[in-house]
Amino acid sequence: MSDQPLSRPAEMNWVIDNVRPLTPEGWLTPTSVWIKAGLIHAIGHGTGDSQTRRVDGQGRYLLPGIIDLHGDAFERDITPRAGTQFPLELALAANDASLVANGITTFFYSITDGFEPGPRSRETVRRLLDALDRLMPRFSCQARVHIRHEKVNTEGHAELLGWIASGRVHLLSLNDHLPPLGNAKKVERYLAGLRRRVSMAETEATAFLEELQASRALGEIQTTDLAASARRYGVALASHDDETPEDVAAARELGVAIAEFPMCAKTARASQANGAAVLMGAPNLVRGGSHVGAIGVREAIEQGLVDVLCSDYHYPSLFRAAFTIAELGLLPLADAWKLVSENPARAAGLGTSKGRIAPGYDADLLLLSDLDGSPLSLDATVVGGTAVYSRATVAGWSGSQASAAGTRTGEIAQPA
Repeated sequence: MSDQPLSRPAEMNWVIDNVRPLTPEGWLTPTSVWIKAGLIHAIGHGTGDSQTRRVDGQGRYLLPGIIDLHGDAFERDITPRAGTQFPLELALAANDASLVANGITTFFYSITDGFEPGPRSRETVRRLLDALDRLMPRFSCQARVHIRHEKVNTEGHAELLGWIASGRVHLLSLNDHLPPLGNAKKVERYLAGLRRRVSMAETEATAFLEELQASRALGEIQTTDLAASARRYGVALASHDDETPEDVAAARELGVAIAEFPMCAKTARASQANGAAVLMGAPNLVRGGSHVGAIGVREAIEQGLVDVLCSDYHYPSLFRAAFTIAELGLLPLADAWKLVSENPARAAGLGTSKGRIAPGYDADLLLLSDLDGSPLSLDATVVGGTAVYSRATVAGWSGSQASAAGTRTGEIAQPA
């Protein structure tokens, strides 16, 4: 077995033979998938032409790449410990490698436009946007920007509106993580998170929260402006942590298309009734419950209340989640996979180009040796028709052009 690494097919015209693709019609028996110019060109035996390079999939499974609308684990690469920060290029490069190794082919960098100093400050947002502008062409995973705007961050309102208008923002969620001072449980939970991100004395942190309460009224006015701008420029809009029917009604008035992490079944159901896709975290499902006391994702799926899953703070959980759903008997794997591919694509306005294995769609693909739910069974990740990741057991993707007769010039070695 060769240990030759997976190469990037420069010709962007190749066929994976003998694979079992998951298509909108379900699983296909071993067939061929033709990838050309970054797109899925055709599916079926006999595809390809005289210029096509051929690869033998040896009966492996081919799934649509994972689309992650809400992930902030990259913050840990930037600030692995409170009070420390590493160069953004170093942190984002490490994050990009982790994404494709966990099957994520389109990732929305969930950047907190918050009211805290440090990693969740507006200054950090600026630095991240500039770094992403520089690095996106070099990333393996397709990157997009999800701004998690805290309503009480009222400084720089015009700047944020400008980012939306210029196309630098692809998803905007409206957050309110400032705890009301009368709710001791929420205050302590917030302060516990703050301590992990920022070095701040207890008395200083309490005074900090007190001062911010005065920004609520202006923040609500600015929220209306931001929502109108998002609608005008075609930016997907999300609400966050809706707790009451009143929260859901307010989100509907703003034109919200995605309801992130509704706190109970009632708000999730109301959001769906209003036409919003309900997004919940895969770690909640994989761990077996919410770490903040919200509705359990397993329970929500049982009630048909989940449309989209995201990584939230743990990328491997998003890969694992669909298999967990199938193992629990909640949905067939083919339907569960839609929660991480087709449904997030549709919710974010990408439904005509991503999330499916079908002609005309982006060739964002995962090649799996087994359907056991282990990232170790992910043998290769393909983004935009280019192979960007492979495990050591995958080899033979490089080679000369195939002959007109379809001579095999590469093969994928079976795991030892």
